Amino acid sequence: MTGYGKAEGHVADKKVHVEVKSLNSKSLDLSTRIAPIYREKEMEIRGFLSKNIERGKVDFNLWIEKESTTVGASINADAVSKYCQQIQSISQANGISLEGVDLWNALVRMPDVVQTASVEELTDEEWAEVFDLVQQAVAELIEFRKQEGMALAEKFNKNLSRIEFLMKEIEPFEKGRVEKIRTRLEERLADLTGVDYDRNRLEQELIYYIEKLDINEEKQRLTNHINYFRETMNEGRGQGKKLGFIAQEMGREINTTGSKSNQAEMQNIVVMMKDELEQIKEQVLNVM
Repeated sequence: MTGYGKAEGHVADKKVHVEVKSLNSKSLDLSTRIAPIYREKEMEIRGFLSKNIERGKVDFNLWIEKESTTVGASINADAVSKYCQQIQSISQANGISLEGVDLWNALVRMPDVVQTASVEELTDEEWAEVFDLVQQAVAELIEFRKQEGMALAEKFNKNLSRIEFLMKEIEPFEKGRVEKIRTRLEERLADLTGVDYDRNRLEQELIYYIEKLDINEEKQRLTNHINYFRETMNEGRGQGKKLGFIAQEMGREINTTGSKSNQAEMQNIVVMMKDELEQIKEQVLNVM
């Protein structure tokens, strides 16, 4: 869900900038910074972002830069002149010296000396142009996400193929361990001199023991999960949580395989399978 989009354009006497960024998150966490003139449209902006972005930690920024040379406030020269005359007149009449007095500091605090510019009103025409920039920025972010999604799909397929390859690497050790178990048990019994045992019962116990170590069901279920993961990736957007659940089920089968692996070589292969799965789990949070 990582993405970035921006747009800018000239609207009236302003240059408007729109920037939207998103990071991984299980839900939509939206933060906005909007220029005062457009703040009345915040709910409309939030609704549009929620509908189109859906998930992620999203930072939205809409700001303007003035292109004209107008200033935000001006000094009323007439008011300054009248205040100054009155101060001087009153000072002379009362014998008050103005030497060392910061007259400007006092004058700018007087009523009507500093005149602020009138509050700018947002017109429907201007908002239509600005909202078009918002749409452009969001469209760019979505395109960014699509490209990242394609890269993730390629990465997932490599991880899945690697797990399938490692699963086949277990087979030679799996086939050979039956005879190793049989041989080890017979050697242990041979060491017990003078002990007579039922060979048929030994075969039954051996079969029971081997069945407990059999991993064919785990391999079959893991194969099914891998195929389901690939199918889900091709079903379009909104599959991120489902892929996470499938990855959890894959982990169960790999863990069970590891617990049944009584050979160091098999356990090493299981560790490599876990490493590939962890890479999937880390990145699946970035899927819508």
